[in-house]
Amino acid sequence: MNATEAQHESKVRFLDAALQVIRTKGYSATRIEDICEAAGLTKGSFFHHFATKEDLALAAAAHFAAMADGLFATAPYQKLADPLERLLGYVDFRIAILQGPLPDFTCLLGTMVQETYDTHPDIRAACDTHISAHAAQVAEVIAEAKRRYAPHAPWSAESLALHIQAVLQGAFILAKARQGPRVAAECLQHLRRYIETQFTPTKEHEPWPASRKSRLSSGSTTTPKRR
Repeated sequence: MNATEAQHESKVRFLDAALQVIRTKGYSATRIEDICEAAGLTKGSFFHHFATKEDLALAAAAHFAAMADGLFATAPYQKLADPLERLLGYVDFRIAILQGPLPDFTCLLGTMVQETYDTHPDIRAACDTHISAHAAQVAEVIAEAKRRYAPHAPWSAESLALHIQAVLQGAFILAKARQGPRVAAECLQHLRRYIETQFTPTKEHEPWPASRKSRLSSGSTTTPKRR
Protein backbone atom coordinates (compact mmCIF):
# COMPACT_ATOMS: atom_id res chain seq x y z
CA MET A 1 0.00 0.00 0.00
CA ASN A 2 1.46 3.36 -1.01
CA ALA A 3 1.20 6.58 1.01
CA THR A 4 -1.83 7.87 -0.90
CA GLU A 5 -3.74 4.63 -0.38
CA ALA A 6 -2.82 4.62 3.31
CA GLN A 7 -4.08 8.17 3.75
CA HIS A 8 -7.35 7.30 2.03
CA GLU A 9 -7.79 4.21 4.19
CA SER A 10 -7.22 6.15 7.41
CA LYS A 11 -9.71 8.83 6.36
CA VAL A 12 -12.37 6.21 5.62
CA ARG A 13 -11.71 4.63 9.02
CA PHE A 14 -12.40 7.98 10.67
CA LEU A 15 -15.59 8.41 8.64
CA ASP A 16 -16.83 4.91 9.42
CA ALA A 17 -16.08 5.50 13.10
CA ALA A 18 -18.00 8.78 13.00
CA LEU A 19 -21.07 7.03 11.59
CA GLN A 20 -21.09 4.58 14.48
CA VAL A 21 -20.11 6.89 17.36
CA ILE A 22 -22.34 9.84 16.44
CA ARG A 23 -25.35 7.58 15.89
CA THR A 24 -24.67 6.07 19.32
CA LYS A 25 -23.79 9.14 21.41
CA GLY A 26 -25.09 12.05 19.36
CA TYR A 27 -23.02 14.83 17.81
CA SER A 28 -22.65 17.01 20.90
CA ALA A 29 -21.53 14.19 23.20
CA THR A 30 -19.06 12.79 20.69
CA ARG A 31 -15.45 13.80 21.31
CA ILE A 32 -12.59 13.67 18.85
CA GLU A 33 -10.97 11.19 21.25
CA ASP A 34 -14.02 8.92 20.87
CA ILE A 35 -13.65 8.95 17.09
CA CYS A 36 -9.93 8.22 17.27
CA GLU A 37 -10.49 5.33 19.68
CA ALA A 38 -13.22 3.82 17.49
CA ALA A 39 -11.05 4.21 14.38
CA GLY A 40 -7.92 2.88 16.10
CA LEU A 41 -5.96 5.94 14.97
CA THR A 42 -4.20 8.88 16.61
CA LYS A 43 -5.33 12.48 17.09
CA GLY A 44 -2.42 13.54 14.91
CA SER A 45 -3.86 11.47 12.10
CA PHE A 46 -7.30 12.94 12.76
CA PHE A 47 -6.07 16.51 12.38
CA HIS A 48 -4.22 15.58 9.21
CA HIS A 49 -7.64 14.93 7.65
CA PHE A 50 -10.02 17.23 9.54
CA ALA A 51 -9.48 20.66 11.06
CA THR A 52 -12.40 20.35 13.51
CA LYS A 53 -15.09 17.95 14.68
CA GLU A 54 -17.54 19.91 12.52
CA ASP A 55 -15.40 19.27 9.45
CA LEU A 56 -15.56 15.57 10.27
CA ALA A 57 -19.35 15.76 10.65
CA LEU A 58 -19.72 17.37 7.23
CA ALA A 59 -17.54 14.71 5.62
CA ALA A 60 -19.37 11.97 7.53
CA ALA A 61 -22.72 13.27 6.26
CA ALA A 62 -21.51 12.98 2.66
CA HIS A 63 -19.99 9.55 3.39
CA PHE A 64 -23.25 8.30 4.90
CA ALA A 65 -25.27 9.64 1.95
CA ALA A 66 -22.95 7.95 -0.56
CA MET A 67 -23.19 4.63 1.28
CA ALA A 68 -26.99 4.92 1.39
CA ASP A 69 -27.11 5.73 -2.34
CA GLY A 70 -25.17 2.55 -3.06
CA LEU A 71 -27.40 0.46 -0.81
CA PHE A 72 -30.64 1.66 -2.38
CA ALA A 73 -29.31 1.61 -5.95
CA THR A 74 -28.70 -2.14 -5.73
CA ALA A 75 -31.80 -3.03 -3.66
CA PRO A 76 -34.10 -5.74 -5.09
CA TYR A 77 -37.08 -3.39 -5.57
CA GLN A 78 -35.15 -1.44 -8.21
CA LYS A 79 -35.74 -4.32 -10.64
CA LEU A 80 -39.54 -3.98 -10.45
CA ALA A 81 -40.94 -2.57 -13.69
CA ASP A 82 -44.15 -1.10 -12.28
CA PRO A 83 -43.48 2.23 -10.52
CA LEU A 84 -46.07 1.70 -7.80
CA GLU A 85 -44.70 -1.75 -7.03
CA ARG A 86 -41.24 -0.17 -6.95
CA LEU A 87 -42.38 2.52 -4.50
CA LEU A 88 -43.99 -0.04 -2.20
CA GLY A 89 -40.89 -2.18 -2.58
CA TYR A 90 -38.84 0.76 -1.32
CA VAL A 91 -40.90 0.83 1.88
CA ASP A 92 -40.66 -2.96 2.18
CA PHE A 93 -36.89 -2.69 1.85
CA ARG A 94 -36.80 0.01 4.50
CA ILE A 95 -38.64 -2.36 6.84
CA ALA A 96 -36.33 -5.25 5.98
CA ILE A 97 -33.17 -3.33 6.92
CA LEU A 98 -34.41 -2.45 10.41
CA GLN A 99 -32.00 -5.00 11.84
CA GLY A 100 -29.36 -5.12 14.56
CA PRO A 101 -28.34 -2.48 17.11
CA LEU A 102 -29.94 0.97 16.87
CA PRO A 103 -26.83 2.73 15.50
CA ASP A 104 -26.73 0.24 12.62
CA PHE A 105 -30.08 1.22 11.11
CA THR A 106 -30.87 4.75 12.31
CA CYS A 107 -30.02 7.82 10.25
CA LEU A 108 -26.86 9.83 10.84
CA LEU A 109 -28.37 12.84 9.06
CA GLY A 110 -31.51 12.86 11.18
CA THR A 111 -29.47 12.35 14.35
CA MET A 112 -27.21 15.31 13.63
CA VAL A 113 -29.80 17.75 12.33
CA GLN A 114 -32.00 17.28 15.40
CA GLU A 115 -29.09 18.44 17.58
CA THR A 116 -27.47 21.08 15.41
CA TYR A 117 -30.25 22.81 13.45
CA ASP A 118 -29.89 26.03 15.48
CA THR A 119 -26.21 25.88 16.44
CA HIS A 120 -24.27 24.56 13.43
CA PRO A 121 -25.78 25.96 10.23
CA ASP A 122 -23.31 24.18 7.95
CA ILE A 123 -24.20 20.78 9.40
CA ARG A 124 -27.91 21.59 9.19
CA ALA A 125 -27.53 22.60 5.55
CA ALA A 126 -25.54 19.47 4.69
CA CYS A 127 -28.11 17.21 6.33
CA ASP A 128 -30.92 18.99 4.50
CA THR A 129 -29.08 18.64 1.20
CA HIS A 130 -28.54 14.90 1.58
CA ILE A 131 -32.02 14.12 2.94
CA SER A 132 -33.60 16.19 0.17
CA ALA A 133 -31.46 14.49 -2.48
CA HIS A 134 -32.66 11.07 -1.35
CA ALA A 135 -36.25 12.32 -1.23
CA ALA A 136 -35.85 13.58 -4.80
CA GLN A 137 -34.86 10.08 -5.95
CA VAL A 138 -37.98 8.66 -4.30
CA ALA A 139 -40.05 11.48 -5.82
CA GLU A 140 -39.04 10.37 -9.32
CA VAL A 141 -40.63 6.97 -8.70
CA ILE A 142 -43.69 8.59 -7.11
CA ALA A 143 -44.12 10.92 -10.09
CA GLU A 144 -44.08 7.96 -12.46
CA ALA A 145 -46.61 6.07 -10.34
CA LYS A 146 -48.79 9.17 -10.02
CA ARG A 147 -48.93 9.67 -13.78
CA ARG A 148 -50.11 6.10 -14.20
CA TYR A 149 -52.42 5.57 -11.23
CA ALA A 150 -53.38 8.94 -9.72
CA PRO A 151 -52.93 11.67 -12.34
CA HIS A 152 -55.54 13.95 -10.77
CA ALA A 153 -54.53 13.52 -7.13
CA PRO A 154 -54.20 16.90 -5.35
CA TRP A 155 -50.69 16.32 -4.06
CA SER A 156 -47.21 16.50 -5.54
CA ALA A 157 -44.65 13.75 -5.83
CA GLU A 158 -42.19 15.89 -3.89
CA SER A 159 -44.61 16.37 -0.98
CA LEU A 160 -45.28 12.64 -0.68
CA ALA A 161 -41.55 11.87 -0.87
CA LEU A 162 -40.88 14.32 1.97
CA HIS A 163 -43.77 12.83 3.96
CA ILE A 164 -42.15 9.41 3.59
CA GLN A 165 -38.86 10.80 4.90
CA ALA A 166 -40.65 12.45 7.82
CA VAL A 167 -42.27 9.15 8.81
CA LEU A 168 -38.91 7.39 8.53
CA GLN A 169 -37.16 9.91 10.77
CA GLY A 170 -39.99 9.77 13.29
CA ALA A 171 -39.85 5.98 13.24
CA PHE A 172 -36.14 6.11 14.07
CA ILE A 173 -36.85 8.38 17.05
CA LEU A 174 -39.48 5.97 18.36
CA ALA A 175 -37.08 3.05 17.87
CA LYS A 176 -34.58 4.87 20.07
CA ALA A 177 -37.24 5.60 22.68
CA ARG A 178 -38.44 1.97 22.70
CA GLN A 179 -34.91 0.55 22.34
CA GLY A 180 -35.70 -1.62 19.37
CA PRO A 181 -36.87 -1.71 15.73
CA ARG A 182 -40.33 -3.21 16.22
CA VAL A 183 -42.17 0.11 16.61
CA ALA A 184 -40.34 1.52 13.58
CA ALA A 185 -41.39 -1.46 11.46
CA GLU A 186 -45.01 -1.00 12.54
CA CYS A 187 -44.88 2.70 11.60
CA LEU A 188 -43.54 1.84 8.15
CA GLN A 189 -46.20 -0.81 7.64
CA HIS A 190 -48.80 1.91 8.32
CA LEU A 191 -46.93 4.15 5.87
CA ARG A 192 -47.14 1.43 3.22
CA ARG A 193 -50.89 1.14 3.67
CA TYR A 194 -51.26 4.93 3.51
CA ILE A 195 -49.31 5.10 0.25
CA GLU A 196 -51.63 2.51 -1.30
CA THR A 197 -54.65 4.71 -0.50
CA GLN A 198 -53.12 7.57 -2.51
CA PHE A 199 -53.08 5.65 -5.78
CA THR A 200 -56.69 4.96 -6.69
CA PRO A 201 -57.11 3.51 -10.19
CA THR A 202 -59.43 5.24 -12.64
CA LYS A 203 -61.29 3.95 -15.69
CA GLU A 204 -59.41 6.30 -17.97
CA HIS A 205 -56.00 5.09 -16.90
CA GLU A 206 -54.12 1.84 -16.65
CA PRO A 207 -55.51 -0.49 -13.97
CA TRP A 208 -53.74 -1.71 -10.88
CA PRO A 209 -51.03 -4.32 -11.47
CA ALA A 210 -52.56 -7.80 -11.33
CA SER A 211 -50.39 -8.79 -8.37
CA ARG A 212 -51.63 -5.79 -6.38
CA LYS A 213 -55.27 -6.52 -7.27
CA SER A 214 -55.05 -9.97 -5.74
CA ARG A 215 -53.39 -8.68 -2.58
CA LEU A 216 -55.91 -5.90 -2.09
CA SER A 217 -58.86 -8.22 -2.61
CA SER A 218 -57.49 -10.58 0.03
CA GLY A 219 -56.75 -7.70 2.40
CA SER A 220 -53.05 -8.48 2.61
CA THR A 221 -49.82 -6.70 1.71
CA THR A 222 -46.32 -7.99 1.11
CA THR A 223 -44.23 -6.78 3.98
CA PRO A 224 -41.17 -8.88 4.70
CA LYS A 225 -40.95 -10.57 8.07
CA ARG A 226 -38.28 -9.20 10.38
CA ARG A 227 -35.71 -11.71 11.47
